[in-house]
Amino acid sequence: MKLPLSWINDYTDITGISYKEYEHALTMSGSKVEGFEDMAKDIKNVKTGKITKIEKHPDADRLSICQVDMGPEIGEIQIVTAATNMKEQDVIPVALHKSSIYGGTKIEKGKLRGVLSNGMFCSTDELGIGEPGVKATGLLILPSDTPLGQDIVEVLKLNDAIFDFEITSNRPDCLSVIGLARETAATFKRPFNLKNPVVKENGGNIADYLKVSVLNDELCRRYTARVVTDVKIEPSPEWLKRRLIGCGVRPICNIVDITNYVMLEYGQPMHAFDIKFVEGGEIVVRNAKKGEKITTLEGIEHELTPDMLAICDSKKPIAVAGVMGGEYSGIVEDTTTIVFESAAFLGSSVRKTAQKLGMRTESSSRYEKGLDKEMVISALDRACELICELNCGKIVSGYIDVNNKEEKNIKIPFSPEKINSFLGAEISEAEMLDALKSLDFKVEDGNVIPPSFRVDIECFNDIAEEVARIYGYDKIPTSPMIGSDFDGGLSFEQTLEKNVKNKLVDLGLYEIYTYSFETPKAFDMLNIRSESPLRETVNILNPLGQDMSIMRTTPLYGMLNVLALNENKRAKSASVFELARTYKKTTDDELPIEERNITIGMYGNGDFFTIKGVCEEALSVFGIKEADFIPCETLDSFHPYASAKIQFNGKDIGIVGQLHPVVQKNFDINSKVYCAILYFERILEADIKAPKYKAINKFPASEKDFSVIVDEKITVKEIMDTAKKTAGSLMTSIELFDVYRGNQIPEGKKSVSFSFMLENYERTLTDEETNGVLNNIIDAVKQKFNAELR
Repeated sequence: MKLPLSWINDYTDITGISYKEYEHALTMSGSKVEGFEDMAKDIKNVKTGKITKIEKHPDADRLSICQVDMGPEIGEIQIVTAATNMKEQDVIPVALHKSSIYGGTKIEKGKLRGVLSNGMFCSTDELGIGEPGVKATGLLILPSDTPLGQDIVEVLKLNDAIFDFEITSNRPDCLSVIGLARETAATFKRPFNLKNPVVKENGGNIADYLKVSVLNDELCRRYTARVVTDVKIEPSPEWLKRRLIGCGVRPICNIVDITNYVMLEYGQPMHAFDIKFVEGGEIVVRNAKKGEKITTLEGIEHELTPDMLAICDSKKPIAVAGVMGGEYSGIVEDTTTIVFESAAFLGSSVRKTAQKLGMRTESSSRYEKGLDKEMVISALDRACELICELNCGKIVSGYIDVNNKEEKNIKIPFSPEKINSFLGAEISEAEMLDALKSLDFKVEDGNVIPPSFRVDIECFNDIAEEVARIYGYDKIPTSPMIGSDFDGGLSFEQTLEKNVKNKLVDLGLYEIYTYSFETPKAFDMLNIRSESPLRETVNILNPLGQDMSIMRTTPLYGMLNVLALNENKRAKSASVFELARTYKKTTDDELPIEERNITIGMYGNGDFFTIKGVCEEALSVFGIKEADFIPCETLDSFHPYASAKIQFNGKDIGIVGQLHPVVQKNFDINSKVYCAILYFERILEADIKAPKYKAINKFPASEKDFSVIVDEKITVKEIMDTAKKTAGSLMTSIELFDVYRGNQIPEGKKSVSFSFMLENYERTLTDEETNGVLNNIIDAVKQKFNAELR
């Protein structure tokens, strides 16, 4: 918002404050200043003069030679000009020799077609006071009684600056001169003077001219109106024009300028209707009817919809509420009686209407932020006060006020101790009260009551912010963040996630990310049976498409798409992993349960035992050294004879195996694919013991081995578990080193060979002890598995 600083002076004294000081202070207190323009900075040695004689240039048809009286100190000078709108005895601004005008352009005397010119006459453009977007067409003609030889900066009161404020959307009260003046007074701790407008009524009764009814009090919270008769349409006075121009608003005529002036001063949009276009002398605030159309002031026809609020007469819409008036409701040259409208419309409704019609205006941009309904009467009276001041109409006695919505004041407990604790400051209660009162907050019975125009104040934090910004952010000492529940760094689970990712990357795998949204066809492609709980999905209400309409319940679909893509791009091998989340459906009114999964996939560079080893390394990050891999033939997506469940302490913590040939075909993958899923949450729930340091044994270990012939159905794990149980604490490790089928081994049998280590940390084991353990193991295996020693 652009604003001449001199306007602020109407409400608070800013004498002695430099422009730079003002810019910094207002920015620090929350009203950010984007920049400012010193209007008089470039204008030097420009003075007033009276044209005493005008002659045609002898050698140029378009030039005139003027004799100019510059007053007793300078005397008479000669100016050559191309302007045509001046006449003898006109008083005009003259840029003298060695002067400068708006924009910094230097002016010096010289000859024009052989005739000396001691300077240049000035238009509003040369002085920086021209209308926005309109190029001056002639010289600026000053009042005839203007003293001669006077500095034009003083004559036109150009000792001013235009400040450009960035007003945040939560502070609509600052989209006004009064709002920014209040902030200025509070910032510099100076008195704020807001006078109530004085309206001089001229008799009559408004009821004889106008009737107002509001049919939708949700969208129109308040509607007020006054009637003005004997209206004289004419240009506004220079002081009013100058203020509008300083704010970037083009002056039009006195009545329209008054509505714009009040909008800028009070932040309350207004509209003036020519009463002869209000059929039936009635204004009805209602929702538009289907198919109704209106041609707005900009000359464009718009079709309205039933969700839009319209200002109507007895027959038709005459304005779009909060946005723009209709073409035949505006002020024209023969207007004699007008209706001033000042209303409070629901901001969200105005925003939607303006957006649908594609016509965002100064009014709509203010309404959509939420305005104070208590301001509408003050703004209405201010407009009528200006009518009296400009002597351009008579105010009919009385006004119409349809106020249907009562709003309760917000009360927030006032606690100086809590505010200081929250801010980390030591502000006295008296300073807090002064800061709040300077912003028109009331403190009564231990509660803070914000003013009605502060629609952004909702809770204690807002009150603390008001105190802090007026007290001064720069006065609050800097302190480190404290908190008993926040020490920084990664949590335990985040550390595990990071470590397991690093482990898999160290093993040569690449991390991938896939979508949590999937297609319902994923279950058929993964060969998941119809009764599987994995098919109970969370459906997305507004999916991007059918292929992304459900939340995944298994991470395999995304993994296999990545592997298929790599093979399709002729990558000979691929090893990837993902820490993927799956979503388990709960009851309708509860959020789904999210579960993390470490998903591993590979093809072309390994087999079942390769991915089994990768799983073991990943589990080692969690402290799991000896997980059990149990063969399983019922895993839907995996090969029935090359897959296993991963268990720890008897609980399932994952699955691993070769991809089922049918699934592999569904994804158009030619190579054998091996995948694994480790259930992150279940692993965390397992009884994991932290690894402990164990010193190297200073006594020698004894290594033994044995080979037995057993049935094919006997697993290596069963034999190893029996050996561990038999050897007890003396056995520190056991490994399989050979499996043999062939000559000398009966059909249906296999030979398995194991090597194990025996140790004692207190003494050296004797041969009798180690041989005894070996014999006990062999006897136990023979007895349990009907094995033969080989």
